[in-house]
Amino acid sequence: MHILAVLASLFSLNSYAAPLPESSPMPIANKEWQKILKESKEQTVYFNAWGGSQQINDYIRWAAKQVRQRYGIELKQVKVSDTADVVSRLLAEKQAGRDTRGTVDMIWINGENFRSMKNHGLLFGPFSNRLPNYRWIDPQEKPTTELDFGEPVEGLEAPWGMAQLVFIYDQYSVQEPPKSAEDLMKFARKHPGRVTYPLPPDFVGTTFLKQLLLELTDQDPALFKPVDRARFEKITASLWRYLDELHPLLWRKGETFPQNNLALTPLLDDGEIMLSMTFNPSYASSAIANGELAESVRTYVNTAGTVGNTHFLAIPYNAHAKAAAQVVINFLMSPEAQLHKADPNVWGDPTVLSMGKLNTVDKQRFNELPLGIATLSPEALGKVLPEPHSSWSMALETEWQKRYRQ
Repeated sequence: MHILAVLASLFSLNSYAAPLPESSPMPIANKEWQKILKESKEQTVYFNAWGGSQQINDYIRWAAKQVRQRYGIELKQVKVSDTADVVSRLLAEKQAGRDTRGTVDMIWINGENFRSMKNHGLLFGPFSNRLPNYRWIDPQEKPTTELDFGEPVEGLEAPWGMAQLVFIYDQYSVQEPPKSAEDLMKFARKHPGRVTYPLPPDFVGTTFLKQLLLELTDQDPALFKPVDRARFEKITASLWRYLDELHPLLWRKGETFPQNNLALTPLLDDGEIMLSMTFNPSYASSAIANGELAESVRTYVNTAGTVGNTHFLAIPYNAHAKAAAQVVINFLMSPEAQLHKADPNVWGDPTVLSMGKLNTVDKQRFNELPLGIATLSPEALGKVLPEPHSSWSMALETEWQKRYRQ
């Protein structure tokens, strides 16, 4: 599920990326926005969002209180475990002719789920690049705010937060962590049984496969286009050779994998493994604060960079409360809401806003946010590698299962 990607940092994209789509947002005129605000009053927004994190759920409750007080809108979170199930429900509603009064007013999506909704005509819009608070977004600074796993957003979803893969280690047991695929292989040979990764299709597990593939192929441009079977076999050959060599060196000889990235934490803490990974650069600091990891734990990224992306908010085409959903999303993109969300004591989800577009006061507030003992600075996070086209995720997961789980 792509939303497990939620918590991280993405500040620039200096490596290869697919070209940005042309964007000429026409902001909603004040008169039209006032009409939307008026229409939104007393509407109820059913927000379908992953409910697996207490911190995130608490933040959504905070946001619900804010929009109730400010706009008279009721925001109700519908907790889901897999966003793909919501997409399937929306598709079923469309096939049944339920083109109004749908069951979903807002949805938290990215990647394959966005591409599927877009291709099936399940999205309202374009709307996001017309919202008043979109003026704080700079797609040139943060290209993934307009490219979702290689798919042009085209105003059909609003950027909400950013994510980047980071690796975790204990500096008392690992003095020089491996910062490339080549170094990781050497590390695994030196420490057999002390390295592993989450079981695909866990999002972080699949992201690790994409990280290796990007490094081993020097970011082949074909990765940023829809997957082609013939090219897939040729491009991924180096990945499978690498994994064939790596797996016998892994924890439990690569015959068993942790179910998800959270399962790596106790293994790292117990010393069973020496490296972990997450899509949330602030996760290790939170785990230390919660007593789940030792205070000597730190994070790092590979020298060539690590995979990063943006997660979004969208409105289904048949949403009943479209006006209120736009008002809620606009609030969630505001400097105030983004600052609260970026606070590691609240959520720790890095902002999609551009510091260069904010006023001096708001910029200073973001700069003063605490990072956490194991959280890398924006500069230390280095290069962000763009996500391959969303179609590559399922192709990689399917082939991985075929090769290593039969």
